Amino acid sequence: MVEIHLFGKLRRYAANTDTAEDYVIRMSPAADETVRSILARVGISAEEIYSIFLNRKLLAARSGMASWIGHRQIRSDPFNWDLSVPVKSGDRIGLFGRDMAALVI
Repeated sequence: MVEIHLFGKLRRYAANTDTAEDYVIRMSPAADETVRSILARVGISAEEIYSIFLNRKLLAARSGMASWIGHRQIRSDPFNWDLSVPVKSGDRIGLFGRDMAALVI
């Protein structure tokens, strides 16, 4: 199971929004699943996202601030929006909408 945690306006993609826990989408990954394919399955465009975290490490962002403050990153270039990164069962994805631009941790 992959957990997709939604923040900001992206929370509207959650099925039930009664509690904070309800802003998490859980889904089984396909054998060749990537961050890109997960987003497509959920129906979220990368254009709506300000930053993406994979297993609590920054994958991609629209700002270099997280790098500047020393946030843990998956790759050295946070501006790299190549989302063909593999996803497997047990992974956790954090998606912050463009309305969450000031949030880098």
